[in-house]
Amino acid sequence: MRATYVIKRLLQIIPTFIAVLILVFLLVRLLPGDPASAILGDRATPEIVERTRRELGLDKPLPVQFGIFVQNLLRGDLGESSSLKVPVFRLIVERLPVTLFLSAYAALIAVLLAVPLAVLAAVRRDTWVDSLIRGVFQVALSLPVFYVALQLLTLLGAKLGWFPIGGYGDSLKDHLYHLFLPALTLGFNLAAILVRTLRNSILEVLTAEYVEFARSKGLQSRVVMLRHVLRNALISTVTLLGLNIGALIGGAVITESVFAIPGVGRLMIDSIFGRDYPVIQGLTLVFAVLVSLVFLMTDLIHARLDPRVEHA
Repeated sequence: MRATYVIKRLLQIIPTFIAVLILVFLLVRLLPGDPASAILGDRATPEIVERTRRELGLDKPLPVQFGIFVQNLLRGDLGESSSLKVPVFRLIVERLPVTLFLSAYAALIAVLLAVPLAVLAAVRRDTWVDSLIRGVFQVALSLPVFYVALQLLTLLGAKLGWFPIGGYGDSLKDHLYHLFLPALTLGFNLAAILVRTLRNSILEVLTAEYVEFARSKGLQSRVVMLRHVLRNALISTVTLLGLNIGALIGGAVITESVFAIPGVGRLMIDSIFGRDYPVIQGLTLVFAVLVSLVFLMTDLIHARLDPRVEHA
């Protein structure tokens, strides 16, 4: 892989980050309600509210506030949570690993579900097996994430007691156990997208001339499927997986709230209701960086699978 291609993709992240920086700053301040009033409560006097606004720097013009925000950001200072009175960077460092683990866990479940089922559906095309697989995932795709989460939580957690209904655990084994239901919630929805795409890609590749040539050489069907069909069919699926990682992280915001998981998603919800500007800004920027890095990795893997991409 050429170094110029990697550098080019890295440079493309910079304008994206700048645009996100500006949008985050402006959109957060368009939220209804006053942060000072949200922090102090309804019984606070106007004088105390105004003093709190000055302490938070909310009485300054927006350009001045933005300049201060950028200066602090360049120093690595994301500010202090106005409600928790804790540095935002510390909050993110403490909770981000939970969300990253959940997202990676969900992506792994999605791949483990999608790849074998998509291959099976393609090989058994237009049979009851194909119809069943597509039908189940079509239903899964139409259901909202929070609804699937509540159903799994009620059935497998509350009624059957197979899995805990919240928490994160202490060890790796505990993490895998506690996060299985939320990861399955996110992974099942993503698998529904991947199955459909991968099945269609496999069917398209199966009719290619080089696949027929490989079969004519007497190669076993398993070898043809793994070396020729699946490798080329995965190109579009890898791209789709990368594009949906952002949606996966966004879905983690809702899922963490349903399952009471102490990740950045739940922190984001609490911060929005509490009008905690520094935390909202810091988390949104972190999400933007994570999604940009995932897109970069997706492009690099895509270029690895299809070297023509580097010259496009």
